[in-house]
Amino acid sequence: MIYPSIDKLLNIVDSKYKLVHVAAKRSKDMLQTKHFQEPVTEYVNKKELGRALEEIEKGLITIKN
Repeated sequence: MIYPSIDKLLNIVDSKYKLVHVAAKRSKDMLQTKHFQEPVTEYVNKKELGRALEEIEKGLITIKN
């Protein structure tokens, strides 16, 4: 099972394409800035893409239209 689920994320983001774009951009930022502390101390996912989706679900990333 993927965490967080796509249904929960689509309640926050109005488009799957926008969700993919924002999550990919944030995960690339995480990979490039490994030495900076991340805003969430405990992640469920091990990889950066899953962590980016968790941050979107928790409201740490704001998405502008």
